[in-house]
Amino acid sequence: MSPHLDAVRVERVWSSGGVVRIAACTRELMVACPDCRCESARVHSRYSRTLADVAAGGRPVLISLAVRRLFCDSADCGRRTFAEQVEGLTVRYQRRSPLLQHLVEMAGVLLAGRGGARLLRILKTPLSRTSVLFQLMRMGLPAVTTPRVLGVDDFALYADVYGTLLVNADTRLPIELWAGRDAEQLASWLRGHPGVEVVCRDGSLVYRQGIAQGAPDAVQVSDRFHLWQGLSKRVSDVAAAHRGCLAAAVLEPEPAPPPSDEPCEAADTPALRHAKRLFETVQGYTGTARSLSAIARELGLNRRTVAKYARAACWRECVRRTPPRRSTSLDPYLEYLRQRWEEGEHTATVLHQEIAAKGYGGHYQRVKMAYHAATPRSADRHTARTATIAPPGRPVDHHHRRSAACTPPRHSIGCLNIARSSTKPTLW
Repeated sequence: MSPHLDAVRVERVWSSGGVVRIAACTRELMVACPDCRCESARVHSRYSRTLADVAAGGRPVLISLAVRRLFCDSADCGRRTFAEQVEGLTVRYQRRSPLLQHLVEMAGVLLAGRGGARLLRILKTPLSRTSVLFQLMRMGLPAVTTPRVLGVDDFALYADVYGTLLVNADTRLPIELWAGRDAEQLASWLRGHPGVEVVCRDGSLVYRQGIAQGAPDAVQVSDRFHLWQGLSKRVSDVAAAHRGCLAAAVLEPEPAPPPSDEPCEAADTPALRHAKRLFETVQGYTGTARSLSAIARELGLNRRTVAKYARAACWRECVRRTPPRRSTSLDPYLEYLRQRWEEGEHTATVLHQEIAAKGYGGHYQRVKMAYHAATPRSADRHTARTATIAPPGRPVDHHHRRSAACTPPRHSIGCLNIARSSTKPTLW
């Protein structure tokens, strides 16, 4: 069995419900009182303790240990009875063996709450993350040793309230923490911990004074962050001082190529012809001394529209370019849908069921959108939406009316057409 069970007498070992159970009792030996260290073997009573131990063979282990409560026969001791403890197996008020407790603590130190709980679950010691963190917080802090290289820095608690942090630069572990940035407090700590050879600090004069008073023989160095910060500030100051010399070092930009005199492409749609006419009209005004606002008022256009056509070198630059259509999962079935439509099947649900039987894995909504885009009713609704109705008391924007009239419908019937601002295909 395990070495820590050598100090007890094992009476029975059995397996029940996937758990290895061990029944044991203590040996009849003299036990020292924890207060006066006087040995005693006079039994007051007996009771049973249940301890969890490390898993054996992939199964949890529970130890049922019968222990004694003994009398303390010393007249000078204030304790009348005490419970015996088995070295290496029991600890006062502890329900885990020291070996299992060390395993739980190391899991908490290395992996914290959630990770430690997952590891212990694999090791057949199920614990919640809060239990792992609780055991971690119960651990005592390691003894503070004087570091060879000490790091000193301040940090902001809130607003203008600061604190001081001491770090062991070799192990990167915090050593001390206190409120305020006081040179005398730092000097007092250094005098109480002799042996510091190097102190890494920022550019604070307060820390410089405290280190000089508490450890005058220590070498003071700047940390990496403040070293780079000081270097970058110095480079910035040098560049600012020689700002006038930078203009002479910049190369002259290459002259822009002259505008091309080649004619633009022909306008073959109403929208393109309208853009070309508007471009020629605005360009005819740009040679005059009139402002863009005056031109916009005369033409009944927005000033931004006039500015766009005035800056353009060709009317093609003012036309909104249609983005290329992206392929969809419905594309392989468009020919079949067009054929079924010509045969008289105009129900989107039936069409979706038919192409689904052929392997279409898309949603019914995509077929429905393509169906509605191909119906004359959807084209009529689009034409109705593009009509311009001026509210009462407000003049009609003739440019907007002309633009709406020249804009081609979003969907056409009789050919495969793609919506201008949509990637959904239509049946034709």
